[in-house]
Amino acid sequence: MVIPYVVVIILFSLGIYTVISKKNLIKMVIGFTIVESSLILLLILIGYKPSGTAPILDRQYEIVVDPIPQALALTTIIIGGSVTAVMLALVIKIYKRYGTLNVDELRKLRG
Repeated sequence: MVIPYVVVIILFSLGIYTVISKKNLIKMVIGFTIVESSLILLLILIGYKPSGTAPILDRQYEIVVDPIPQALALTTIIIGGSVTAVMLALVIKIYKRYGTLNVDELRKLRG
């Protein structure tokens, strides 16, 4: 099944395009979040096996799902949420101090 991987590539490309092309800091944070979501989806797709079960030690199954990508996806969700919150807090501080979220105007203030 190639379609889910194509969706990951499209989401990743959309996020990178948003980060590169947009001048508003909020839109850039949204782009970073889209990139993060595509990477989480990739981790989930790597660990998925059709008709796979959880790897429990007391039972014998032929097809088991790898738990490492699931753990990495959960860790990525937690860390990504924290990083997004910090980025948004910095954006709020920048807006309160300079009164703008436009990257070009902030570069002009540098000096």
